[in-house]
Amino acid sequence: MEGTLTSDFTAAHVHLERACYYLRGNDETSRSLRDTLDLVIEAVVEAQHRRPSTEVVEFPHQAAR
Repeated sequence: MEGTLTSDFTAAHVHLERACYYLRGNDETSRSLRDTLDLVIEAVVEAQHRRPSTEVVEFPHQAAR
C-alpha cells in the first residue's frame, strides 16, 4: 500500500509508560487513568509482537517435460 505509515509501537509504549509515571497521584482520577493506560499499553505490546500478515504469491506452474 503506497503512502501507508507504519506505527512505532515501541515509541508509543515508552510514552504511555511515561504518562503513567506522571499520573502517580493517589486520587481516584489518577488511579482510573493509570488502569485505562495499562489496558492501552497491553494492546500496544500485543500489536508490537504480532507478526505482520503476509501475502502468499503463487508462481505459475511449469508443465512437466
